[in-house]
Formats: sequence, C-alpha cells, structure tokens
Amino acid sequence: MWKSSLRIVKPRDLAEALELISAGGKPVAGGTDLFVRLRKGVESPQFLVYIGELSELRVLEEKEEGLVIGAAVTHAELLSSPLTEKFPILRLALRTIGSPAIQAMGTIGGNVVNASPAGDSLVPLYLLEAKVQLCGPEGERELPISDFILGPGKTALRPGELVRSVFLPFLDGSPYPYFRKVGRRRALVIAVASLGALIWTEGGRVKKARLALGSVAPTVIRPKEVEEALVGRPIDPEAWRDLVPLLSSATKPISDLRASADYRRKVAGSLLLDLAQSLQNRR
Repeated sequence: MWKSSLRIVKPRDLAEALELISAGGKPVAGGTDLFVRLRKGVESPQFLVYIGELSELRVLEEKEEGLVIGAAVTHAELLSSPLTEKFPILRLALRTIGSPAIQAMGTIGGNVVNASPAGDSLVPLYLLEAKVQLCGPEGERELPISDFILGPGKTALRPGELVRSVFLPFLDGSPYPYFRKVGRRRALVIAVASLGALIWTEGGRVKKARLALGSVAPTVIRPKEVEEALVGRPIDPEAWRDLVPLLSSATKPISDLRASADYRRKVAGSLLLDLAQSLQNRR
C-alpha cells in the first residue's frame, strides 16, 4: 500500500545521497515508474532520497569520445539539447515515450534502473553500446548496458550504489537510424514489440548493421546472427525476407494481457521488413 506519509529526504550533494541510500533510502528523481510501484505495494522503502536536482547527476557534456548524460537528465531535456543531434536514434525513441508530461519528468537513469524490456529509451542505448557509470560505497565503476541490465526490473546495482551517468560513444560515419514500436493503442503506447536499428550502407547494400529488439525477451536483445547476415545484402525487403524466421527465433517473448508470445514473434519479423522498406524509400 502507498504510504502518503513516506518521508522524502533531499541530500545536499552526491556524497550525502550515497550515505542515505546505504542507510535504506530509495533514490527517486522523476518517479514516473517508482510511484506506480509504491502505490501497488511492490516496493516499500524506509524513505525516499530525492536526487533529481543534484548537480553531479544533471551533467550533459560532450567529451572527445562521446556524450555523458547525467542520470537525472530528463527525456525532454535530451530531446531539446543540441548535444543529442549526433544521436538521432536516441531522439527517435525518446519522442515515442508517453506524454509531454512524462517526458518532462522521466529521466534516463530512471529508465535504465527500471530495466523494463519495454523501455523505449533502452533500445537506442543498446544500439549505441552505452556504458552505465555507477558510484557507491566502494567507489566508481562502469558496465556495458547489456551487462548492467539482468532482467525485468533486475540490474547489477550493488547495495548502496547509484547510477551516476550514461556514456554514449560517438558512432563512425552516419548510419541510418530506425525505431518503431507496435502496441494496442495509438496514444501513449506501451510496446508489445519494438525494433531499433543503425544501418550503414554503401553502394545500395548493407555495410554494417546493429539491431535491437524490445518487449520480446526478458531484456532488450541484439540479434547478432541477423546483424551479420544482413551485411552485403541489397536494400530490398525481398532480399531480407529469408531472415524473418531467424529474427523471430532470436526472440524469447512471453504472453500477457497486451499480446501473445506468437504475436510478438510475428511483429518482430514484420518490423525487419519495415526497416528494409524504410531504407529503400529514403534512396
């Protein structure tokens, strides 16, 4: 049950925040996911630690090798910042998240820690091979996002640790960005399946490919066999059709109220052909 009297503590700095978290506090910034779980009684922390205004977590800075995004930076801030123009795949996905109000409240760190396979921002983070930068009682460490997220709602966070930032390495060249999700509603849709892609092309053929699927497995997945099989193929849906079963077999979906496992597999395969058609249409 939700406790309206649940105490919220606002630390002065990151060091104090880590002390409070080690003492049993639950970090919160936008709270778009956490407050839902609190109301459902899924979580019952001793108290909340508000970290949304900590300067250490509000960084948005371009480095020589990539972009550092503080955990408390919101989706709306990322969409409006010129620093994310070099990562159009991130913008494509973030535009599909909830309503403008949710985009203004939700943070990149919150999405990462929530670790939902349906999290729209996670698909581009997997495609960009993001690194999650952590801090805690034992100091700082960094993990690839694929190693940090272990399953639905499960991460590699250690007791007392906090996500400090996410690092996005710059990409070589200018790959074609693609993101599409399918759901049961047109507005504020939660994906029953989503596909994101970065496709490098040369001479009308695929030179390199990165694919990431959401909502079709316990975590976002990179179907590496399909990525490798795409290399050298012409930009033509018919030339990709034989890869649909391979992509579908890479998924490990569940059936729930939103869709059956079989439907999710079919959607994933259809999205691959939609990607090919999208590439062909831009030529």
